[in-house]
Amino acid sequence: MIRSALAHVPGLGGWSDDPLWASFYDWTVEHPTAGGALWRLGINSDLRRLYRAADEIGRQPAGSRILDIPCGGGVALRGLRRGQDVEYVAGDIAQAMLDRTMRVAERRGVADQVVPRIADVGDLPFDDGSFDLVVTFTGLHCFPDPRRAVAEMGRVLRPGGILTGSALLNDTGLRFEPLRQAGRVAGLLGPGCTSADLAIWFAREGVADLVIERSGAIAYFRGVKRG
Repeated sequence: MIRSALAHVPGLGGWSDDPLWASFYDWTVEHPTAGGALWRLGINSDLRRLYRAADEIGRQPAGSRILDIPCGGGVALRGLRRGQDVEYVAGDIAQAMLDRTMRVAERRGVADQVVPRIADVGDLPFDDGSFDLVVTFTGLHCFPDPRRAVAEMGRVLRPGGILTGSALLNDTGLRFEPLRQAGRVAGLLGPGCTSADLAIWFAREGVADLVIERSGAIAYFRGVKRG
């Protein structure tokens, strides 16, 4: 993704900050024409695919609980509808990201449904089976232990619930290897994983019917937890 491409630039900030690269990433998502062109140029990816993935949020019925981890600057809120009557828990390790998410929620008129929460994806502060939908957009490749992250997201998902998101996988092509390496040198990308890793990890957590679709450097995934 574009924010990963900027990770090697000195002075852009780290995960505990509100880094410039993250603001730029959010800007590209919120500006489909210019942002879409940058996504095609930088990572050969169709930005509209992210929008379609976020639509999963808006399909949840009233009373549902949704976890967005990491919520970052709140880009996934575009999928949340006004008056949808769900509980949307926005989780992130950085307070600055939660603050930005809440500003976006206010602007979109959905703040009454959004609950910001400091949360470490490796040790989620939520009960087993407490969410109907877990979304994790452009975050898995940033976690220091992606296997543990998948395990935790699977743990808090109820049977029949959906786990969906996107990531810069390690097997999206050699063209994007410099991008991955630069992010790791900067300390902003973790070890990442491959499509095969995801399939194994999802299966261990009882998340079946896994579908992985690639769009340039980004892969989108979706699975349903077995009852």
